[in-house]
Amino acid sequence: MKNNDNNAIKLAFEVLQDREKYFQNISEDNYPKSIIWGQIGLLCIFTFAYGLVMGSYNGVLQALVSGLKILILIFMTLLICFPSFYIVQLILGSKIVIRHLIIILLSGFVMTTTIMLAFAPIVLFFQLSGDNYHFLQLLHVFIFVFSGFFGMRVVLEALKNAFESTKVYPKIGLTVFRIWLVIFAFVGIQLSWNLRPFVGTKSMPFQIVRKSTQGNFYSTILGSLGHMMGISKEKEDTPNTIKSPDKKDADTSQPVKKDTKQLLDSLSKP
Repeated sequence: MKNNDNNAIKLAFEVLQDREKYFQNISEDNYPKSIIWGQIGLLCIFTFAYGLVMGSYNGVLQALVSGLKILILIFMTLLICFPSFYIVQLILGSKIVIRHLIIILLSGFVMTTTIMLAFAPIVLFFQLSGDNYHFLQLLHVFIFVFSGFFGMRVVLEALKNAFESTKVYPKIGLTVFRIWLVIFAFVGIQLSWNLRPFVGTKSMPFQIVRKSTQGNFYSTILGSLGHMMGISKEKEDTPNTIKSPDKKDADTSQPVKKDTKQLLDSLSKP
């Protein structure tokens, strides 16, 4: 029997409250279509809220923009990667319907964003107690990786359950899903680099998207890690080692003037 469509938000939370019931309802097709809208609603709220905290380091405007950009990042990455994942599943002989696959994937992201939002007070604590931009960068990366691990674990468990209980999902599809996760991560990383900044350093003016394309995500994270460990230092020009071109020209012109004066004096003598 179908659940009431008015409980879409409550049903979307079921993956957090009762995992066994959630797996059973998916396998028995007990979820209404409205659960997808409930999951999307939760994702919008949680990602925007975390983005607000993330961008609040650099002011209200950065907080609002970061909230929107985190939202865009999650859904754009899903839209880019989902078609290839679904087509490969069909080629491998999966009988799982697209609605069930969407519910399973979105449930994983509901778990991910819920964990991310749970870390928001910790982020605020470090923002208020210290002003270290590089540390905050690394903290956000850790939160994304940690939350994503548990979120995708939910998806993997749901796919395993679909294979073991109903045989609608091929066993090899689990391996394909792990490979897809790697592709998904790379797409998300590249997209996040194109959408930066999310935290926003206070030493640079506010920009919705950075115009500079120098460097990449990995070099930035390694640079932040090196800065935290005291390895990387900014290069500074020392004035004592740099010669002024004007001074050099003045020094070289003095002997010429002296020789010319001596020549004129010798010619004027009888």
